[in-house]
Parts: sequence; C-alpha cells; structure tokens
Amino acid sequence: MTISNITKGDGNFKSKVGLVAGVEGQYQLTELLGVTAGALYSMEGCKIKNTDTKLNLDYINVPVLVNIYPIKGAGLAIKAGMQFGFNVRHKLSASNGSASASLNMDDINTFNFSFPVGLSYEYMDFILDARYNMGVSKIRGDYDNKSSVFTITLGYKFAL
Repeated sequence: MTISNITKGDGNFKSKVGLVAGVEGQYQLTELLGVTAGALYSMEGCKIKNTDTKLNLDYINVPVLVNIYPIKGAGLAIKAGMQFGFNVRHKLSASNGSASASLNMDDINTFNFSFPVGLSYEYMDFILDARYNMGVSKIRGDYDNKSSVFTITLGYKFAL
C-alpha cells in the first residue's frame, strides 16, 4: 500500500492511497548488515482538496538500500538508501457524478529520485516493511513540487 502526496504546494493537495508490488533481493554482508535492491510498481500522486480531482503517477521504482540489524537474530532491520523512479503513467482525472474528464500531463518528469528510510520486521520468512520516500526530483516541469510517499508492504522471503 502507498500513501502519497505532493510537497511544496499551495496547500491544496491531500493524500492518495495506492498499490505497490514487486520483488527485492538481499545480499547479507554480515549478520548485522545487508544490502537490498528491487523493482517495485508503485501507484502514487495526490488528490486536490475540495474537488474530485486526482493526480495519478505510476512508477517503476528501483530502491537500493542498506539494512542494519541492530539486534542480532531479532528480525528487526533499519533501512536507508536511494531510489530511482521511472514514470510509466501519469494522468489528471476528475469525476462529477456520471460525467468524467481526464487530461494527460505531458510535462511530468519521467525520472524521480528519492531517499527512502524505514523499518522492517521478519518473522518466519514473512517480512513487514514500512518506508518513507522523500522525493528530491521535481515532479513536473518548472514547479517545485516533490513526492512524499509512505509505503507498507508484506512479503515472503525465500532463498535462491
């Protein structure tokens, strides 16, 4: 699940809920340190306050994270790193009752860079992960708006 919004706006943005799904792989360097990389499809964007308008931004995100395990054998990890996002769909849509209008946004940047930080907990090969992705890249043209995305995922770990 994603809960996303746009920063540095005029206060007219509110959070939008979306889906995140994908795969991640981990290389365990030591018992207390690991490195992960993945590919995630992420539905992001925002809603416009006092309207029925949504900005839908879908990305293929490639996170590269360092995992620190502060308590040996406890399954808890602290995560931080960088994420490269590639926009695969962008649409501004509004719906008024039975009438619906959509407008493609041609000036959306196709690349989004962010810094994710988070925590995960592993129990019996199931992993619950919570991250905050702080956007660094501008979302659109000359506007200073950036993404702000909180993700919660549930995964299953298996050895290759």
